[in-house]
Amino acid sequence: MGGVSVDSKVDFTARSVLHKWPSLQNQRRPDRESYQVREGTLDECISAFMQKSASTRHLYEIRTAPQPPLVTDILSPEHIAELSRLREYL
Repeated sequence: MGGVSVDSKVDFTARSVLHKWPSLQNQRRPDRESYQVREGTLDECISAFMQKSASTRHLYEIRTAPQPPLVTDILSPEHIAELSRLREYL
């Protein structure tokens, strides 16, 4: 069967932080620490992320409490975009 069941729940009110990685020529700087750009709910952080230019989204991540199986403690840009699409169904 695989995939995500329709009854999977995500708490979009969970406290979360949107982080941005310092960049050089639009590439993450692995020698630097990411920094906080927004603190709020998971929903607010996803919305703030989705407002960023698609060409810079790879520089962001959301840190939150894990909610298996759909939410990990650090959400990658691809994961955030997928959660954004799933929000209205969960």
